[in-house]
Amino acid sequence: MTSQIKSFEDYQETYARSVADPEGFWAEQAETFTWRKPWRQSLKWNFREPRVKWFVGGRLNITENCLDRHLATRGNQVALLFEPNEKGARARKITYKQLYGLVCQFANALKAQGVKKGDRVCIYMPMTPELAVAVLACARIGAVHSVVFAGFSAISLADRIKDAQAKVVLTSDYNARGAKNIAVKAIVDEALALGCDSVEHVIVHQNTGGAVTMKAGRDIWWHEAVKGRRRTCKPTIVDSEDMLFILYTSGSTGKPKGVVHTHGGYMVYTEYTFRNVFQYQEGDIYWCTADIGWITGHSYIVYGPLLAGATSLMFEGVPTYPDAGRFWDIVQRHKVNIFYTAPTAIRALMAAGDQWVKGRRMSSLRVLGTVGEPINEEAWHWYNERVGKKRCPIVDTWWQTETGGIMITPLAGITPLKPCYATYPMPGIQPCLVDGNGNEIEGNDVEGMLCIKFPWPSILRTTYGDHERCRLTYFSTFKNKYFTGDGARRDANGLYRIIGRVDDVINVSGHRIGTAEVEDAINKAPNVVESAVVGYPHDIKGQGIFAYIISSEPVEDMAAFKSSVLNTVIRVIGPIAKPDKVLVVPGLPKTRSGKIMRRILRKIAEGDTSNLGDTSTLLNPEVVDTIKDGAQRI
Repeated sequence: MTSQIKSFEDYQETYARSVADPEGFWAEQAETFTWRKPWRQSLKWNFREPRVKWFVGGRLNITENCLDRHLATRGNQVALLFEPNEKGARARKITYKQLYGLVCQFANALKAQGVKKGDRVCIYMPMTPELAVAVLACARIGAVHSVVFAGFSAISLADRIKDAQAKVVLTSDYNARGAKNIAVKAIVDEALALGCDSVEHVIVHQNTGGAVTMKAGRDIWWHEAVKGRRRTCKPTIVDSEDMLFILYTSGSTGKPKGVVHTHGGYMVYTEYTFRNVFQYQEGDIYWCTADIGWITGHSYIVYGPLLAGATSLMFEGVPTYPDAGRFWDIVQRHKVNIFYTAPTAIRALMAAGDQWVKGRRMSSLRVLGTVGEPINEEAWHWYNERVGKKRCPIVDTWWQTETGGIMITPLAGITPLKPCYATYPMPGIQPCLVDGNGNEIEGNDVEGMLCIKFPWPSILRTTYGDHERCRLTYFSTFKNKYFTGDGARRDANGLYRIIGRVDDVINVSGHRIGTAEVEDAINKAPNVVESAVVGYPHDIKGQGIFAYIISSEPVEDMAAFKSSVLNTVIRVIGPIAKPDKVLVVPGLPKTRSGKIMRRILRKIAEGDTSNLGDTSTLLNPEVVDTIKDGAQRI
């Protein structure tokens, strides 16, 4: 296992060593894994092309490190603990030995369908253990998995299948999600009718038992595919730099952008960050509430925890079904020690009321985490006080699909905490802030655009099938730097706060104001549940601030409500940040991973509602028309 930091002084020493000799530091971590052939060179890189290769010449299989190496010591330990959608349904417990057997059996089934090393397999499945089995089975035989969140539309799914030229699609009959029963197999059928000529077979897991149409010669049931298959499968040994998976980033227009991660570096980085960020201890019950359809699920439900030999809880449902106490019931029942969720979920549960948290026995909790977006201060304090009882450190993690793993974060119980701050970089991560001309901004109490100036093991290698797009998107803006696309602030003590995407930074009368900062202030106003702000053209200021706000109760006196919001923003930030327009809305347009689609809100604020792009993949597309109507009225 990779090393674990034990104190803040240890962190400081480790960080200094990792920056002074990154190659030696990561080689030291990598040596703790099972390699079939050692690497010749730790790192070859340039950010010009870009080209990054870690553990050059090394050969391995990541699933040997997730499964095989644990069998002798923890074969009977639970690897996956599955909590089904329906409250009261029996949880499934799958040991490392059982998971090994299931993965090998399905790997053999894939081989029987003609899947070979390097073939792409698209996975469009609900959050059941079979999804994790599918991911690991692909990696077992050297196939490249491409998981698509089972909430995307048929068009979005087809785009991703075509871009990856997937040979096989793995799906389920239906997806039980809250009160909904989603016909995922029917969506796959619809997608494949849109010209996905590369697909030869569809393997369908019988999840709910609902009726589906099966196409002869193409479709096969999962249980039939694995019938009679051996529960051992020799791992395909791959190069450290062979593709492990493609994951498409959501929310952008045009051609999907497939982020590519590879076996060796991703393995080393996800295990190291899992072990250190959450301060994992042997025997911990760890629960990340994300979906495996997103990078968080890849890195911190499947690979990171299993590489560390942890018990990883998978959850099929939603936080408010059948009621807003569901998360806390699960924590209580399974004695969860580490809980990792999104600020969106925290705010929704906060809005539901404290009664759902009160009375729950959650003394097992030791570490809380957040992921996906900067957490606002009100939600941070609620999470700390109501859920953590002021005794559980909150790791507010910043990272991206493209980074593969957590980059800037507190280490639980080690790093001094500051609400809304991701605090310090992980060992081996070298962040910097730059101005618009690419000049590095030195010192503290400054803000700028967040870049990384040295590669880390799990950095993206390319965008699938279009390396030039990778170069232009991430490496062309600033010379010899990976540009995150985020703005950030470094406070007087060197702690980092992410202030939102650079294109979400509003320039008001020459002052750069981060959307996250304004939203954080608005959310402190009375009766505000959540907000989103965007810039829009302003004759005098250059850009004005348009605020979309969800209120906890009907607004009878709009003037008084707006005054309350403005006064709060003035109090928290200053007059320069007060919104010019305020619109109370029933909801905000969000991707299914919980990110607010500010692109849509920006167009509405600008009065350009003729081309809002594809809204079908939103979690709540119906809210867009309501927002449009309200914006036109003001």
